Amino acid sequence: MLKSVLLRSLRCASAPAAPRQTATAAAMVAHRTHATAAAGPRVGSPMGDPAMTHEELRPPQSAGFDVSARPQGSPDALATNAGKPIYLDYQATTPTDTRVVAKMLPYFSTMFGNPHSRTHAYGWESEEAVETARAQVAHLIGADAKEVVFTSGATESNNVALKGVARFYRKGRGKTHVITTQTEHKCVLDSCRYLQEDGFDVTYLPVQKDGRVRLEDVEAAIRPETSIVSVMMVNNEIGVIQPIAEIGALCRNHKVFFHTDAAQAVGKIPIDVNAMNIDLLSISGHKVYGPKGIGALYVRRRPRVRLEPLISGGGQERGLRSGTVPTPLVVGLGEACRLAEAEMAHDRAHVERLSQRLIDGITSQLTHVARNGSAEHTYPGCVNLSFAFVEGESLLMALKDVALSSGSACTSASLEPSYVLRALGAEDDMAHSSIRFGIGRFTTEAEVDAVVEKVVGAVTKLRDMSPLWEMVQEGIDLKSIQWSGH
Repeated sequence: MLKSVLLRSLRCASAPAAPRQTATAAAMVAHRTHATAAAGPRVGSPMGDPAMTHEELRPPQSAGFDVSARPQGSPDALATNAGKPIYLDYQATTPTDTRVVAKMLPYFSTMFGNPHSRTHAYGWESEEAVETARAQVAHLIGADAKEVVFTSGATESNNVALKGVARFYRKGRGKTHVITTQTEHKCVLDSCRYLQEDGFDVTYLPVQKDGRVRLEDVEAAIRPETSIVSVMMVNNEIGVIQPIAEIGALCRNHKVFFHTDAAQAVGKIPIDVNAMNIDLLSISGHKVYGPKGIGALYVRRRPRVRLEPLISGGGQERGLRSGTVPTPLVVGLGEACRLAEAEMAHDRAHVERLSQRLIDGITSQLTHVARNGSAEHTYPGCVNLSFAFVEGESLLMALKDVALSSGSACTSASLEPSYVLRALGAEDDMAHSSIRFGIGRFTTEAEVDAVVEKVVGAVTKLRDMSPLWEMVQEGIDLKSIQWSGH
């Protein structure tokens, strides 16, 4: 009773000061009110305020936003925006939605309390915001709020899930075997290699040519000493969606824990951790239009998953992740998840339409273009194409006014061909010629059309300089040639 009274008193006392200390947020709210009348109907949201239309996303210049500096493809940026490249790298990161920014701002200034301070209203206020965000994250994946642990991002979540479960169930239980796939994110593969150095046995399952793992291979790999299976839900390089529900059912039948890296899936495709029999799930804030530096790990409570924490300290987050929870970032992640749930159907339709427009535009004008990964079981916002007789790095340089990548942002500095594409059986030359196009919430049709034009022009120019392309045009089968070595 005293806590609620003091909390209300703090809010009343701080209310007059809020407009001065959160001028940006106030300006955005004012703009939202003004824009609503002309922006059309809103889409209802299951939690919090109704979702805003795209017109309402525009922060006014008076709010202090430098529109020309915002990421290409956001509502305020046009294709001719101040020389900035067109942004088609949404698998690397997403721009923080301006509605998320507005929600976060007060927690940097007037509502700055430590959420773990239990003796005064500043702490209670922040704690309430953290728990609201926890519920929003949980609601998006069909979990209970008590099952959500906040981390610094999906990399930490993956490390905690794999190392934590493996270490805990080795003690006294003899569980020393881990299963994953060859196409996982680098942080999962490196965690598994770390476990190997610590005495664990790890099975790296191959994938088929379409990038999906065979259920028979998963089941055949499970042993009595297997503690956990980890399979990525949506691949970060090729967008392939794995048969997560089926794998989860297999693991449940064999009493093995199932973890999935869902950084590229959360907020983009429907997820229900109970229906899919998922025991642990990793989330990244900046892949769902939230801030960087925040993520979450879903840890099932029934049947209970036990794991050994990686960080020692004050015992926050159920003792699984010590350290002060960053309230502004957590609030941002919660709001991003709320918006993603409210607008998932709209975002999906938008991305599907632009993805098909990109593919059709390129393949109708260029031959010898191959899509990597399954065309059926895929997230449409991730399109990985290989352009035969063109070096991928050369194509990226030719497309300097388009922000693209040749693979994962975490491994793009390497000159080696993508290990993901090699796992699919792609030849080195085709793996080297691949480009990943990432389409997202703020990508526009005009941007896609501009990229198609630029890609077609650049590929045509590079091929015209290739003697191999000239031979193919003359009808020569390159595979029939016996190349001499020196």
